[in-house]
Formats: sequence, structure tokens, C-alpha cells
Amino acid sequence: MATPGIQKAGISVISPAVATVDQKGHLPPSISLSSPIRIFLFFHKAIRAELEGLHRSALALATNRNGGDVEQLTDKCHFLRSIYKHHCNAEDEVIFPALDIRVKNVARTYSLEHAGESLLFDQLFALLRCNEKDEESYHRELASCTRALQTSINQHMSKEEEQVFPLLNNMFSFEEQASLAWQFLCSIPANMMVEFLPWLSSSISSDERHEMHECLRRIIPEEHLLQQVIFNWIDGAKVSNKRKRPYDNIALSGNSHYATENEQCSLEYSMNGERTVFSEGTSVMCSLHHPVDNILHWHKAILKELSDIAETARSIRITGDFSDLHDFEKRLQFIAEVCIFHSIAEDKVIFPAVDAEVSFAEEHAREEGEFEKFRWLIEKIQNAGANSAAEFFTELCSLADNIVETIKKHFLNEEIQIIPLVRKHFNLERQRVLVYQSLCVMPLRLIECVLPWLAGSMSEEEARCFLCNMHMAAPARDSALVTLFSGWACKGRSIGTCLASNVRDLTDSKEQFVRRCSFSIHRNASNDSATSALSDNCERLSKQGSLSCSVESSTNITYLSESPKALVVDKTCFVPGLGFNSQNLGMSSLPTARSLRALSFGSSAPSLNSSLFHWEADSISESGVVTARPIDCIFKFHIAIRKDLEFLDAESGGLQDCNESFLRQFSGRFRLLWGLYKAHSNAEDDIVFPALESKETLHNVSHSYTLDHKQEEKLFEDISSALSVLSQLLESLNSKTLGGNICESFSGESSNRYRELATKIQGMCKSLKVTLDHHVTREELELWPLFDRHFSIDEQDKLVGRIIGTTGAEVLQTMLPWVTSPLTQEDQNRMMDTWKNATKNTMFSEWLEEWWEVKPGASSNIPTSENGVSQDQEVHESTGQCENTFKPGWNDIFRMNQNELESEIRKVSRDSTLDPRRKAYLIQNLMTSRWIAYQQKCSHSRSSEATDDDFHGRTPSYRDPEKQIFGCQHYKRNCKVRATCCGKLFACRFCHDEVSDHTMDRKMTSEMMCMNCLEIQPVGPVCLTPSCNGLSMAKYYCSSCKFFDDERDVYHCPFCNLCRVGKGLGIDFFHCMKCNCCLAMKLVDHKCREKGLETNCPICCDFLFTSSTAVRALPCGHYMHSACFQAYACTHYICPICCKSMGNMSVYFGMLDALMASEVLPQEYRDRCQDILCNDCDRKGTAPYHWLYHKCGSCGSYNTRVIKVDRDHSCPSST
Repeated sequence: MATPGIQKAGISVISPAVATVDQKGHLPPSISLSSPIRIFLFFHKAIRAELEGLHRSALALATNRNGGDVEQLTDKCHFLRSIYKHHCNAEDEVIFPALDIRVKNVARTYSLEHAGESLLFDQLFALLRCNEKDEESYHRELASCTRALQTSINQHMSKEEEQVFPLLNNMFSFEEQASLAWQFLCSIPANMMVEFLPWLSSSISSDERHEMHECLRRIIPEEHLLQQVIFNWIDGAKVSNKRKRPYDNIALSGNSHYATENEQCSLEYSMNGERTVFSEGTSVMCSLHHPVDNILHWHKAILKELSDIAETARSIRITGDFSDLHDFEKRLQFIAEVCIFHSIAEDKVIFPAVDAEVSFAEEHAREEGEFEKFRWLIEKIQNAGANSAAEFFTELCSLADNIVETIKKHFLNEEIQIIPLVRKHFNLERQRVLVYQSLCVMPLRLIECVLPWLAGSMSEEEARCFLCNMHMAAPARDSALVTLFSGWACKGRSIGTCLASNVRDLTDSKEQFVRRCSFSIHRNASNDSATSALSDNCERLSKQGSLSCSVESSTNITYLSESPKALVVDKTCFVPGLGFNSQNLGMSSLPTARSLRALSFGSSAPSLNSSLFHWEADSISESGVVTARPIDCIFKFHIAIRKDLEFLDAESGGLQDCNESFLRQFSGRFRLLWGLYKAHSNAEDDIVFPALESKETLHNVSHSYTLDHKQEEKLFEDISSALSVLSQLLESLNSKTLGGNICESFSGESSNRYRELATKIQGMCKSLKVTLDHHVTREELELWPLFDRHFSIDEQDKLVGRIIGTTGAEVLQTMLPWVTSPLTQEDQNRMMDTWKNATKNTMFSEWLEEWWEVKPGASSNIPTSENGVSQDQEVHESTGQCENTFKPGWNDIFRMNQNELESEIRKVSRDSTLDPRRKAYLIQNLMTSRWIAYQQKCSHSRSSEATDDDFHGRTPSYRDPEKQIFGCQHYKRNCKVRATCCGKLFACRFCHDEVSDHTMDRKMTSEMMCMNCLEIQPVGPVCLTPSCNGLSMAKYYCSSCKFFDDERDVYHCPFCNLCRVGKGLGIDFFHCMKCNCCLAMKLVDHKCREKGLETNCPICCDFLFTSSTAVRALPCGHYMHSACFQAYACTHYICPICCKSMGNMSVYFGMLDALMASEVLPQEYRDRCQDILCNDCDRKGTAPYHWLYHKCGSCGSYNTRVIKVDRDHSCPSST
């Protein structure tokens, strides 16, 4: 039997262009008032109003106000879910696939958001089914869940209005927009449109309602009948105050009496949608004993189609012709949709009406699984090619036979168990209603394809009986709709057969019509006479304006499959189609089927988890194994974020207890999460997302997530403001009571206000948890796999380095314990190994050891690699097993003889794993270790014997003696530090080095002297003496470097492990992991040289890495002091190391061009040439002879050098 090609909803696309959305959020102009896309804005407004009403009711329950009961809230939730789910799935079926053709990488994230919102509804209904409905905490949790649902959906719709709708408005013509909006409406199940459109109309103002009607007239094709169907739905049903579930009206009484078995029908509809009856001249009786038997026609048609598909699969396997796989897949997709919607209709309409205990859910789920296997095999065949397709088709044939047997057995059980019950307990009218409602479970676009296919599988009498039952069951508002259905069914009949001929207006009431109903068929002697009579009759009726069907005289037959069993005549019913053509985008109705499955509120109802024919591609590899990648450590932050979100959500209910200490702790934890999440999101916006967008195939993939960050920042700000108000309110309440529970002591307005605000914050925390959790989940599903496919390991390492290179030491000190605490030890080690590999050229490991050394008890949070040193060991005793070397302590020095000391020095020298600078440091310290150890021992012995008055330099020093400002010529500070090496007090290390024969290791400093009170005390940011009252030693203090500065902006770089002048990493500087130096943010795109700063200045020969003066980066990647550069550039323009130009010399070279043009060489030198090498472009060439200037023929630079003098008189061209 032939399968009708599904007329896919979509738009034809010609030369699709890829549009790029501005990463900064600059979107196209707003949507015009006449744009068909505005219909979606009306939907959004109505959904927002419904969400607000739902949350308001839940909040009234939580705060003991008059807001109804839980049952009323449940009804509202059911209605909202049914409306929103169908809205979302219509977008997934129509809007997003069409947008994905024109603008890549936008639609998928919104489909993922739909899935997340579906989970929110599931959680809400699970809570509504809870048995603890009388508890106060239950009501607060209910209010929190509705708040989270409202926030999530509102943010989703706002993002669509900011990104998706402007794209639709700009990338699609007016006609295409109208087509998309019409397809959107036709993708919603017909029975839902009856409730959906009146609700939409009642949710907006009268002016907006008028605007919506005008918009619909532009959207709906210019066919009177189609517009009548839609506007009948809008005006023909009123939305009651109490919302009904989509299928509440089908649970009918089982004690109905039988109707007369001789009830007959001759029903039709004219083109204006009014009821008509068959004329008495067509008098062949049709028995309508049991209208429910029409279900048997569905079973027969489905089984026949599946058998044809199985036979076609066997034929393809035998012939080896795989050219028609696409058509074969379309046939399978069609019958899969029919089967799934048929099973949904049974689950939603037939079974609940017969018996609540009857269910074929397992059979339906099994069948959907079989179709999913079928789809998977077809994809395998398409990807395998002709060589391997044959063996797949063997499995495909076996699977097709299995599906046929499974469904045949299922249908047989239904026909034995269910249909007899319907015949027994329901009268004929009730049976017709059930069958009609089962059909209306499908969307219009699928019904338009199914009815011709179904009518083509019936006999003429069966088809007429089917249509007669449909006419009698349809309510008055569906008069135009059943006219459409009748016309569509006619398209499935053969030549000369019209199921809706010989019509006349019906003005009788429905009751009169049922009594008068007669169904008869006049059969002509031959097909020719039938065709002639029908054509004549149709021509006559067309002149009267009541034509319902027309058959062309030509017999142009089109086969829809290889089998000639069924054919379609090239005839045109005067009932219009929906207007979708075969060139439109191919989309299935399976998202709508998922929506209907999800609307099963019972716990036993099946869920449609299958990805059958879904447009999204799987992102999981065939092996299912995800290898570790450097970028994974960035996504490990998501684990820590989820942990803190769970804490905020779970503990926010404790705010009701009016505990000041708990509120302070809760606020601190919240602000910690806010700060760290802001650092994480900024890194994504500034580094990760631009890296993704830089790949041509990934344009627009991250813009939606940038919008998420803006919305989430607003959520954090709202919660922070609410917590501040709550804290002030608690202080006010606390001032009015002397003890006890504050909220129990006061039951007045302030206490009620506190409880309402605490309930509101609880809902806001739930919203934050849901929003961030869904955001990071979508990133992991959509963005995470992209790094594996589009970025190499080196590129990922560079990204990780850039991210942590903009993270300051203070943030890292807070972030590392936070992000590693929820990880397993293995994940901790892997993450830290990734960080250390990305920072291998830097001093990050050294900083990590030093910082963790000064934080006691922190080893439980910061991980070490498996080869790393335990954090409980002292730094001076070991540098870590990873260095595989021994660093002796001072006590060990005296126990070692000279040979042992030299042996250790040789061991360090031979160690190839050590960084050269680290190796030189260790060797130098080992060679001078005896002297250093002796000085250290003497210093300790002197300090133990000396009194406080014996300290050298225990007097204040001044930076400005006149103004009595403490400090020295180098720094302004209020303290002196005590040098560990000699035990003396100095204002800074430079003051120490100027008068000593050794250098001061400032990181070893442990004591300081306050220059205000002259007391020796442990080094720290403030004076501990009570008389100083916490006097600050300086505006900036670094606990790692023991550095104080009261004048400049200073930050500690954890990768240089030094304090640098500037506002901080990620603010005005970043650390380049390859160059191992801090650079200004404007130098992000610079030329990297590995450890480029770990060298001496080429002018003054001072070590640049630890220099306290400003350093300048040259375009070639080399460095020198800024002061040295200024002096050197006065007489030179080339780098003293690599000889490349130190800047843009085009002006200077232009001057040389003019000079060379004005010079006239002696005759004997004019034809001579010289071989040159250009220092700027590194290319060889020739230049005319000159004693000073030689221009490169490739780049035009005069920064060249002569490598050979050509004595020939010919001057070859440059190479």
C-alpha cells in the first residue's frame, strides 16, 4: 500500500546564508508591528500572566493568605503545563529547524532549555502529589518551585525575544514569517487548539486582541474555510474560571444505553462550513452498529503499511538497490508518527473512558523502542555505504518482521479486551465522540496526511461510515473543521469516487438531524458513468456556490510506492489544504508526541525518551568513552557550583528562624558563590566563548550563554539586595526584644514582613539553583563536546593558561579549596596536574607550595599530585619528589662532609627535569650553604641572648622627615622588617642590600617592627600592640612576599610568584604562560617567546624577571627596561638581540626612499648590486649598490645587511 508523503512544515530555503550575532549583544532592530512574528509575543505575554498567577497562588498558600487550596493550584499547573509544552514542541518542530538552516548554532540551546523546563514541571507535580500538604514547610517549598519555574520560563522567553525573534525578523521575508507562524499553529494538536486559542485571546487586552486577529489574518492562508476553523476555535469556546485538563471531558459514564441500531447518517458539509445531509437519491444503507469499530480500520491500515515496509526492505536487500533509502526512511517516519499518535490517543482517550486500570503502556513503550532501533539501523546503512549496507539490511528485515508481529499481537489484545467493553458500556453517540477525539489528538498537519492514507485503505462504504460518524460526533464549533477532514479524506480515494458529493444545506438542529439521518450510496454501472455523473454533478453544484469536491476529467495517476495496490488520482478537492509544499523543510510531529507523552500525570504513564527521528545529532562518541582533556578542568567548576547551589537551596528555609548568626553565615556563603561564579562567567565571556566563535563553523554558538550570564547576574543582585533588607529587618526586630526567638516574640507587621521576605528569598534561591544548574548542564551537553572536535590538546592548554592567567592570587586562594573540595582525590590530582602542565613555564607550583605552607590545616582541601610532596612536610626539608632531588636543611649541612655536598651538587646538575633557573638557584645555595648556615646559626644564637634594646635599627625611619611620614627612599610604609639572614631591622630589602655583603630573602621574613610603637612582632598587615589600635602597616600587604606598599596599586602574581605594580590580573594585566611574564591587557595578541623575561636586559644587563623598574615588550618578543629603551631608541631602531625593527618604521623608510632617489652614484657603481638579507622578513634578495642603505625588495625595509657584493654589471631581481 502506498504511503502518502508527509507535507512537511517548513519553508523552502535558497542559498542559505549564515548570520552572525554580535557577541556583545547588539541585536537587529525591533520587530515591526506588521510582522507575523508578533504572534509569538502574544503567546509569551499570556504565558507570563499564567505564570504570575500560578506563583501568586502558591505564595498566598505559603504566607497563610487566602490563595485557594492545593487542588486549585494543581489544576492551574496542569493547564499551564499542557499549554506550554505544546508551545515548546511546536517551536522545536517548526521554528528552530527553519532557523537552523539560515543561522547556525542558535536553535539547539533553546531546545535543551525546553527539556530543562520539562524537568521543572515534573518536579513540581511530584511535589503536588506529596502527602505532606498541610505542613507550612511544604507550602514554602511549593512557592519556591513555582518561583523557579516562573524565573526559568521568563528568562527563556526573554532570550528568545532578544535573540531568536530578531533573527527570524531579519533572516526571513514577510511571507516566510507568515508560513512559519502558520506551521507553528498547525503543529499543535487540534484538541489543544480548542483550548489554546480562547485562552490566548482572553489573556491579552482588547487592543492587543484586535491586533492579534489582524496578525492571524495575515498568517492563515487566504482560504475562507481555514480562517473559519481558526476563528471558530477562538470565538466558539469560552475559558472557564476552573481550568480543565486536556482530556478531562472524555471520562464518560459507563451506564449509557444503546442507541437504535438502525441509526443512519447522510451527513456532509458545504464549503461555508454549515451542516448538510446526503440527498435521498443515494439510498444504500450503511450499518453503524458500533462506531468504535472504526478503530479496527486504523489497525488494519497500520499493519498493512508495516507489512509493505517489511516487504520493501526485503526487496532492497535482494536487489541491492540502496538508492531509495531516503524515501524508505520517510515512509518509516510517517508510520512511526501514526503508531505513536494512535497509541497516545488510546492512552489519553479510549482507555481512561473504559477503565482506569486498563493500560497498554508497556506495549506502547516497546513499540516506540522498536521504531527507534529501526531509525538507528537506517542511519547505519546510510553511513556504511554499499559495501556494508547488505548485512545491515538483513538485520533491518528481521527487525521489520518483529515490529509487525509485535504490533499485530498488541492490536489483537486490544480488540479482544478493549473494544468489546466500549461496545457494551457506551452508546453509539459516546463511541463516536471517543473516536473523533482520538483523531483530534493529532495536529492538523499530520491529520491532512493521515486521512487520505486511512481513507485509501478502506472500502467506499467503510470510508463513508467513518466520515458520517465523524460528522455526527463533532461539536458545533468544529463544523468547518470536519469539512476540512472530509475533503482531505476524499483525496485518498480513486477515480470517480467522491465521499462528499450531492450536498444541500442543513438548517435542522442536531437532534432533528440524528432522527432524519440516512446514509445511502448510489453505485453506477461503470467507472466511466460514475466519473461522468460525478463531474456533471460537481459542475452543477459549483455554479450554485456549494461545491465540495471536483474531479478532473483527466486520469493522471501518480504512484506513491512501487506497489500498484494503491494509487492517487490527480484530482483536487475544493476543500483547501494547509498550504505546505514538498520543498519545505522536513520536520516530523514527534516533538508533539513527546509533549503529549509528557502530559501523562499518572505515575504509571510512560515517558517518551526515544530520540526517534529527532533533528538533534548525538554528541557522544560511538565507543561512549570520553577521554580526559585540559579543558575539562574548567567544567569541573560546575561541580563546585552545583554543591553551593544545593546548600543555598536546602538551607534557605532556615532563614525563617530569625537566627542572626545563621543569616550572617548564609549571606557569606552566598557572596562567596557570587564572586567565584562571576570570575568563572567572566572567563567564559572573555576567553572561552570568543575562542569558540573564532572557529568558522561555531559562529553564534555561545551568544545564548552570554545572555544567560547577564540574567544570572541580575538574579544574584536581587538576592543580595533582599538579604541586605532581611538583615536590616532582623536588626530592627532584634532591637525590640531582649532574648528568645525573635519571630515568636513578635507576631505583628514587622514579623510578618520578615517571614514573607524570607519566603521570597527561599524562592529566589530555588530559582538561582534551577537557572544555574540548567545553564551549566546545557554547557556540558552542547559546548563541552565542541572542544574535543575543534580544539587540539595544545589549544586547550593555551585556553586553560589564558583563563588562569587572568586570575589573581587572592581569587585563586579562595577558588582552589572551593573548586577541589567536592572532587574525588583522583579528579583533584588530574585537575591540578592539568593546571601545572598549563603553567609549567611559570612559578605557579612554587607559589602553591609557599601559600599552602602558611595556611595550616589546608591540606585537606588543596590536592597534590600523586608524585607531589605532602603538605604536612616543611618546605625547607624537601622540594617534592617530582623534582627527584634533595634540598638539605640547615641542620643537615653540618652533618655533611665536603664529598657528600659535592655529590648533591652533581645530582642537581645532572637532573634534566629541573628548570634551568631553579637548577642554578639550588646549586648556588648548596655551594654557599655552609656560610649561609653559619650566618643563620649565629643569628639565632645572637637573637636568643640579646634583649629588645640590642636590635640594630630599632628606630623609625622616614620617607618624608618634614611631614613625619614613615618609610624609606624606596617605599612608604609604617614598619620595618627584620632580616632573617642577619637579624637586623631595615625598612625594605633594598635598604638591607645597600649596606650588606649579602642579599635579603624577604620571603623568609617572620618579624617586623611597628615604627609607631617600636614593638617587635610577627609580620602582618596591622600592628598587634593595643596602643596602636590596629594601625595598618600599609595599604597593600602581601603575605607571600612579606611586602608592604602604601602608595601604589600592587598585586601578587601567583605565576611570577612576585608582587607587581598594577591593579591586578584580569584587570589591567594578564600572565602569559609561555613568556612567563605579566603583560598589559592590550598585549593579548603578542609574539610569545618561551620564558622571554627570564633573561638580562640587553642594555644594562640587570635580570629582568625580578627587576623593580618598568619593562617594555618589543614587537619581536624580546624585552628591555623602559628607561633603557628610551635611551637606546634615540640612536638605534633595531633590537639589540635579533636585529628586527623595534617599531613601525614606515615614515623613516619613506624618508630614506626620498634620500636614495635624490642621490646620484658614480658611474662605476650604478650597475652594481649586492646580495642582502632582510632582518625584518628574513628573506634574501639583491639591492643596488650603496655604501649605507639597502632596501629589501620583499617588504621595503632598510633593516638589511650585505652578505655578498656582486661584481657583475647585471642586477638580478629579488627572490
